Amino acid sequence: MTTRPRTGGGLSHGLLLLMSVATGLAVAGNYFAQPLLDLIGRELGVGPSAAALVVTAAQGGYALGLVLLVPLGDLVERRRLAVSLYAATAVFLLVSATAANGTVLLAGTALTALTSVGAQVVVPFAATLADPAERGRVVGTVMTGLMLGLLLARTASGALSELGGWRTVYWVNAALMALMAVSLRVFLPRLGEDGGHLSYVGLLRSTVAMFRHEPLLRWRAGIGALSLASFSVLWTALTFLLVRSPYGWSESAVGLFGLAGVAGALTATVAGRLADRGRVQLVTGAGTVLLLASWPAIAAGAHSLLWLLAGVIVLDLAHQAVLNSSQNVLYAIRPEARNRINSAFMTSLFLGGTVGSALTSVVWVHGGWTGVCVLGATLSAGTVVLWALERVTAGRAAGGSPESPVHHGDAPAPATSATSATSAG
Repeated sequence: MTTRPRTGGGLSHGLLLLMSVATGLAVAGNYFAQPLLDLIGRELGVGPSAAALVVTAAQGGYALGLVLLVPLGDLVERRRLAVSLYAATAVFLLVSATAANGTVLLAGTALTALTSVGAQVVVPFAATLADPAERGRVVGTVMTGLMLGLLLARTASGALSELGGWRTVYWVNAALMALMAVSLRVFLPRLGEDGGHLSYVGLLRSTVAMFRHEPLLRWRAGIGALSLASFSVLWTALTFLLVRSPYGWSESAVGLFGLAGVAGALTATVAGRLADRGRVQLVTGAGTVLLLASWPAIAAGAHSLLWLLAGVIVLDLAHQAVLNSSQNVLYAIRPEARNRINSAFMTSLFLGGTVGSALTSVVWVHGGWTGVCVLGATLSAGTVVLWALERVTAGRAAGGSPESPVHHGDAPAPATSATSATSAG
């Protein structure tokens, strides 16, 4: 693998591939257990409700990692941070692999999720190493790896557990994360901190303050949260639909349905290339509209597999377009604070996804598939409204048209509402 950057500061293809695989493996570790909860519960002697706490532990650990660890990328040397987080994740996966009871498994799961946010250190790392004119493609490629890890984790865990039991999943993932830690240590360049003389507490305060100083972050955080909420509504309710009539699929077949989302994930680089050509707002706008348009097809999927597949692919494509274009916009406004901005943005997305999943469970009980689709469409419509309001606000701040080009330069933009909304939006 050659990792020497090409002329102009761009990433080599080998290093970009490594970073994409690394993000996918880190995220996948948080989803491996979901299809195996019944199997794990029986072996460890815990009930279904206690086994389900594994999912809660993963969510809580990841949320804490986003808030407490990701901003460190602006304070410490980033290669060392990324390698440390990946190595720690490998160790904590071993804790889960050797767990003798449910308490140890929960602790291992929470700690694994906490340090798995190393993936969210790698993404802005890639954005910093990329040529400004290629940042969209680079971020899109790395995020494709992340989404593939998320979508394929359940399928991979089912296959590995059949080969050697549920512990095999953790052993294999631990070995792969250790390999990623070594590879990142060898191939990533050193990248110094940008946080100046900030203390750790000051760094966390600065992360929260980003919402106050950067209106564009507020808009994009809202759009992203609603987009992931809509995404979560679909994937939370999909199992409920597919296991009942007229489908009646087995759990393993339901797990394979995640492959349908791969088609959408693979389009992230397309959205990134369009962003590099100055079409970032077009990508976001089209993404929000497609997100909304996917739900009538998903609703028709109650009785038609073809419509369901079409709706799932469009929704995944749309969510990727919204996420990738938002990251490109946000990474351009404050290069020296990319990790803090990423922390604030991804925490907002995580909260949106959590709320979407929680609402789905309630709506399914009272409204079935129709109610779920109304919920998903409503959340998607919110992304359209917020994007339109962002454009109007940016146009007024600029004293002209709502359309303004994306800023690709690496010079830090002042933290004022007018400058941030127009130069990066």
